[in-house]
Amino acid sequence: MSSDTTTFLLNALPPVLWGGLACGALDITAALVVYRFFGAKPIRLLQGIACGLLGPRVFDGRLATALLGLVCHFFIAFSAATVYFGISRVLPFIVEHAVLSGALYGVAVYFFMNRIVVPLSAATKHPFSFKMMVIGVVIHIFCVGLPIAIAVRGFSS
Repeated sequence: MSSDTTTFLLNALPPVLWGGLACGALDITAALVVYRFFGAKPIRLLQGIACGLLGPRVFDGRLATALLGLVCHFFIAFSAATVYFGISRVLPFIVEHAVLSGALYGVAVYFFMNRIVVPLSAATKHPFSFKMMVIGVVIHIFCVGLPIAIAVRGFSS
């Protein structure tokens, strides 16, 4: 591995770890609060995330499949942080304008997940709800895009 690659990876580690951790924690907390308001139980919500991998049989797995859902959720959060960091190395604008870029990135992640990833997964399909879309977009702006963008800006020189 070249020294440039090593330097890049060492520079990527703090913003990806902190951005992914903040994004994952804030996003799952927001989802648990919002979906609890609509009557969903935490275990079922986490199983719903794992449903993308295992399909509807995931709901027979109890705590094990809920934990798998949590692992999947954080994998996605760290992946989103990694992508944003990579983009920030090519487009310095997003570091300089972290709030605007983070908000737009949150919206982009929401639509990427809901229009590409979820339909291609084994997840249970739900009818479209404008209200849930607006809630999801707002959550993704504040709990996904902004924490990642702020972490990347904070660790950028």
